[in-house]
Amino acid sequence: MKSVMIAVRVSLLFMIVCGLIYPLATTGVAQVLFPKQANGSLIESGGTVIGSELLAQNFESPKLFHPRESAAKYDPTASSGSNTVVASSDYAAAMAEKIAALKAENPTLTEIPADLVTVSGSGFDPDLSPEGAKAQVPRISKETGITANELNDLIDRMSKERQLGIFGEPRVNVTELNSELLKQVKL
Repeated sequence: MKSVMIAVRVSLLFMIVCGLIYPLATTGVAQVLFPKQANGSLIESGGTVIGSELLAQNFESPKLFHPRESAAKYDPTASSGSNTVVASSDYAAAMAEKIAALKAENPTLTEIPADLVTVSGSGFDPDLSPEGAKAQVPRISKETGITANELNDLIDRMSKERQLGIFGEPRVNVTELNSELLKQVKL
């Protein structure tokens, strides 16, 4: 009976320490040191939260930059990749369909960046390559009246380089890019 009581007390102690004190301490430290990240890396425009730097959103307007396709249909509760076998005929047919749709939407497109037709691994990749964003410039320029040079400058300004100069690839966050674009154009 004595060993059962010891086990119960140790269990209660660890529940309090690991389930209450530790989470509250780490949350407090995160709020002090990294408040933006601790609160979801939210993007605001005009005092309204329009999204997160960490999650892709679907933008369908021809006046806006489009993100990578999401296998989860941009539903944050359903993270998933496509799990499609690259060597399959289904994959080849899906790629041909995506390329045709992309060319129909962007008729001047000659070179197609891979990230415009491939699905994000998690289904929520918020970033595009600068090339993927620039491939959409002619369509957006035609729809908005903003010059291609202005749109390319916007992409260059919003692009992020490799982390520490060696990790990752250059990228641009589509939600942030569209937020800046919306300041210049009316939908």
